[in-house]
Amino acid sequence: MKIKTLLILSGLFTTLNIHAAQVADSVAPEINTGHDVKTLTHAKQWMVTAANPLAAKAGADILRQGGNAIDAMVAVQLMLGLVEPQSSGIGGGAFMVYWDQKKQHLTTFDARETAPVQATPELFLDEQGQPLQFYDAVVGGRSVGTPGTVKLLWETHQKYGKLPWKKLFAPAIEQAKQGFRISPRLAKQIADDTQRLSRYPGTRNYFFDPQGNPKPAGTLLKNPEYAQTLATIANGGANAFYRGDIAKDIVATVRHAPGNPGVLSQTDFDNYTIKERQPVCADYQGYDVCGMGPPSSGALTVGQILSMAQHFDLKKWGATSEKSWQVLADASRLAFADRGKFMADEDFVPMPTSGLVNQDYLAQRAQLIQPGQALTKVSAGNPPWQHAMQLGTDQAIELPCTSHFNIVDRDGNVVSITTTIENGFGSRLMVRGFLLNNELTDFSFKSHDGDNPVANRVEPGKRPRSSMSPTIVLKDGQPYLAIGSPGGSRIIGYVAQALIAHLTWGQDIQQALNMPHIVDRFGPVDLEQGTTAEQLKPALEKMGYHVNVRALNSGLHAIRLTKDGLEGAADPRREGVAIGE
Repeated sequence: MKIKTLLILSGLFTTLNIHAAQVADSVAPEINTGHDVKTLTHAKQWMVTAANPLAAKAGADILRQGGNAIDAMVAVQLMLGLVEPQSSGIGGGAFMVYWDQKKQHLTTFDARETAPVQATPELFLDEQGQPLQFYDAVVGGRSVGTPGTVKLLWETHQKYGKLPWKKLFAPAIEQAKQGFRISPRLAKQIADDTQRLSRYPGTRNYFFDPQGNPKPAGTLLKNPEYAQTLATIANGGANAFYRGDIAKDIVATVRHAPGNPGVLSQTDFDNYTIKERQPVCADYQGYDVCGMGPPSSGALTVGQILSMAQHFDLKKWGATSEKSWQVLADASRLAFADRGKFMADEDFVPMPTSGLVNQDYLAQRAQLIQPGQALTKVSAGNPPWQHAMQLGTDQAIELPCTSHFNIVDRDGNVVSITTTIENGFGSRLMVRGFLLNNELTDFSFKSHDGDNPVANRVEPGKRPRSSMSPTIVLKDGQPYLAIGSPGGSRIIGYVAQALIAHLTWGQDIQQALNMPHIVDRFGPVDLEQGTTAEQLKPALEKMGYHVNVRALNSGLHAIRLTKDGLEGAADPRREGVAIGE
């Protein structure tokens, strides 16, 4: 099984009157998810899957008007920034994998935020030189990186878009003016984050009533400031965001954030660029599983897990066997050990990218896994590498939030995009109706491990490592599946599990998204609370694992391209939908 890095050429708010928009089908008979069942959606021409019905509808409306996948992507992202502000928006960044059907070409776009030019390795250290507590670093201006999302929307639309730029802003602008009903999910997140979210006037005034109470589900939330911001960008393009009053307001808000100012400057906005990069692809059972390379660890780590898993008979053992999950747990731990040592922004740090997906190297790593017995110790390996650099293990925390959506248009173009402001509600700073990211806390808080530098340390202009794993799977050189998820560093496990469930265990894509999660990253195995995954706890503990039972709130979305049309699936754990015609 050859693995390589290559560039492949080849409801809830309102009753939505949408055509063919049922949302998800059968669960595998042996699986009890503990979640509302959604049904598989079928379509012939085009499809959108997104984390919020209004966002999916915005994309669907653009496709109905003759727009293409990139046009719809712009509309979906702008709407998500309004109705799911805690997860993504124009104050953050994204990674996008894109299949250009006309050119038969797969590529990726890196719109990750960058560290300010005035950032130093001591950015997240206290006066004694010790790493700050996570939320002491997050809340305020210190954690804010240069946003990349607007430039991604603008530059990909300039290159691939079909409809006029301004037209794509109309749905979100109109919705911001009219308002939207706060969903139960958003209401809960506001309430759970009351202390941090009410610290600054912008978020306090938007998310809380005059008495300081979190606005409840069903409240009509209007955002005229966001509408005006979008109108400005619609008229002036990316320059209106990066070189105008919007950038000035962002810089001022960050640099004067009470208690925790940052160092973002206009220079950072002037210097920001989108980077088109080669996808990282792994062969898995005759499919090319392709995604975002560094600074994302997503495609490399997913690829490592799949490659090591291929050395074991998961198909025979099946989805309910503790042996299957032990192999996947240890494969994930081994991959995460490599991730922690080697993976970072390759524009700044030499990386053994080809070595990490080397066939022989991963076969050797797989030999460490002994069915029936958990690995007692896991460390990074020694992948083939021409560089002699010695690196330390990082200290970075990546908490779950983010959003993922997929689009396939009538011409066969495919978008798989994961978009984020990092932690829920980002830095908790709000400017002109949108939240600013806290992406810089994805860097390692310590710059050195003993005498060895940490690859994912803070450096001016550098992009922090991510786990976002937007993925397009190819079969015989053609797109077969678009998939991805939010979830912090657990994204990697969610996506790998769904791919194995579909490609190895034969579940349809909705079944694969519905099944209970079992995730291991750094040692403890997490079993999804309230599902049949809990039944594996005694067997895994007997093998030697420490086991946690906890909520695992993925937000997987997937579209499968078949000879008969399209299939769409949305995660039952969230409020997303698939819409198609």
